[in-house]
Amino acid sequence: MTSAITHAEIAPPLAAALPARQGAAWRVLPALYLLRPYAATSRITDGRRSLVVVEQAGRVEVFVDRYDDFPIGLTPDAVADAGSPDVVATLAAAVLRTVLPAIDDESAARTAHRHGSLQALTRKGGDLAEIGYALLSHSVYPSVGTRLDGPHLAWAVGCRDWGVLSLGPSGTFTVTYEGPVSGLYGFLAHVLPPYDGPALPGVSSAFTWHLTGRFPQLLTVKGNEVEFRPHSGPHGFVMLPSEDDPTDQVDDTTRVAAQIGGLGADLLITAAAHLI
Repeated sequence: MTSAITHAEIAPPLAAALPARQGAAWRVLPALYLLRPYAATSRITDGRRSLVVVEQAGRVEVFVDRYDDFPIGLTPDAVADAGSPDVVATLAAAVLRTVLPAIDDESAARTAHRHGSLQALTRKGGDLAEIGYALLSHSVYPSVGTRLDGPHLAWAVGCRDWGVLSLGPSGTFTVTYEGPVSGLYGFLAHVLPPYDGPALPGVSSAFTWHLTGRFPQLLTVKGNEVEFRPHSGPHGFVMLPSEDDPTDQVDDTTRVAAQIGGLGADLLITAAAHLI
C-alpha cells in the first residue's frame, strides 16, 4: 500500500534543514497514509518526533504525525508556496519556530502528568546540554546552573550578557539578553516570523522607531518598550533597562534588556551563531 504513495520531493531537503538531536538526523520514510487524495506524501522523523509532508497543486503542507491522532481534514501545521525559491527555508523556519516547540510542549506535559514535574525538568536539562554544545561550537562557554524553575545557561560575550532559562517544566525555553541593541539583531531576524502586514502606525519614540523600523514584526507598547506581535510561536519584549533612560537618543550601542520565550531547543541550536 505505502509503495503506491509518491514521495514528496521537498521532504529530503526539509529533513536536511532541521538539526540532528541526540545524534539522530532527520530521515525520510514512506508515508503510512494519504492526507490529501493523490498528493505526493512523505514522513520525516528524528526518531522522537515525526512530520508528514504533503505536496499538491503548488502547495506544500506539513502536519504533525501524532500516531494516535489521524489528522485527515485538520488544518496543516505549516504551509508554503511550492513555487517559492526559498520554500525549504520558509518551511524549515516555520517548523523550528512553531511546529517543533508545540510537539515538545505536548511531550513535556505528558511527562509531567505521568512522572511529575521533576522528570520533565530533567529532560529539559538534556535539551539544554545540546544547546550548550551548539554554543561551544562557536567558542562560547556557558555556565550551567539550577534554579527552582529548572536548569539554565548563562554566558557573556564582551558587553553582551545572555541566558537560557527553563522557567518551569514546559517543553520550551526563554532567552534573556542585556547589552547593546545591535547584539540582538541577528537573533531577532532568526526567531521573528515574516511580516506582510499593513504599514505601521505612528511610533511613540526614537527608541521604538529604531527597532520597529528594522523589525516591523515588533509592536510598540510604550516609548521604552516593544514586544512581539501576537501570533503563535516565540513571544517577548525588548526594552530600555530603566524607565529613566532617554528614548530620544538611540543608536546601535544603546543598551537594552530583552526576554523572549516559547523557544524550542531546535530553534536555539540553529540560532547559536546569533547568541554571541
